[in-house]
Amino acid sequence: MPETATYHNAPPALLPLYAKALLRKSGKTSGDITIPKLSARLMGINSSNSRLHRYETICGYQPHSRIPVTWPHVMAFPLHLKLLTENTFPLPLLGLVHLGNTITQYREIGTGENLDLHVRLGQQARTRRGIEFDLITEAYSAGKLVWEESSVTLFRQTNDQEPPRRKAAPPKLEHYPNTLSIEVHESIGRQYARVSGDSNPIHMHALSAKVFGFPRAIAHGMWSKAHVLAVLEQQKGWKSGPLRVTCQFKKPLFLPGTAQLDWQTDHSGMDYQLLNNKGDAPHLSGRIDWL
Repeated sequence: MPETATYHNAPPALLPLYAKALLRKSGKTSGDITIPKLSARLMGINSSNSRLHRYETICGYQPHSRIPVTWPHVMAFPLHLKLLTENTFPLPLLGLVHLGNTITQYREIGTGENLDLHVRLGQQARTRRGIEFDLITEAYSAGKLVWEESSVTLFRQTNDQEPPRRKAAPPKLEHYPNTLSIEVHESIGRQYARVSGDSNPIHMHALSAKVFGFPRAIAHGMWSKAHVLAVLEQQKGWKSGPLRVTCQFKKPLFLPGTAQLDWQTDHSGMDYQLLNNKGDAPHLSGRIDWL
């Protein structure tokens, strides 16, 4: 059975969890690694708090009587951090890479609605890049599932059993008919960190990002996804209500920077991609499906 931590009305404090994240893991990070069956629950949390309006402003959402589709991810972030800093979780937090994210909203969630959040570590797979595993989040209202998310996370690890492959040419980049230019300020990483709790050094300052091999700070992937959705919500063809949003994170968006949002709409949803300023490489791409 999964090991479960349960919290009522208030999430675990972030500062002690970040202190744990800075400690070096004593277990092995090579060879066969098993992701433990850990889970956590936060019961009776209100979907509106003092950070919601700032989150909407930072991500570009219009104030509404319902919460943004990406907001439950932020509400559940302390539970995510709780699981990823457990003593039995074998991998270092600062070595993890967010590859992709899928959110399914079964109905819109009202601002101020009470939710129960359930988070667990899901399936793992050994790939040529390393160890990939799922982080699953579910939001319940009055006992009914109203929102869920699956985040695919990578820990890079060489596979001695697999011969090196030739680097394949990237697939031809498709361009969509609708385009907007997006200016991203240098401070967006710090702004998003303050409202989301995600204070990874690679997002905060150029100096701290350089310690991890980046020439400048990079935007949070979940800020980029949220901002894209905030912009697309205001475009012709958007449909409110149940939806599924898939997103694959590609190349980092360096701060400050300029990006190009491309999208197309069809009868069942939207395809979108956030490209670099030249329009020849994606920061992220995905699809929205109306359910």
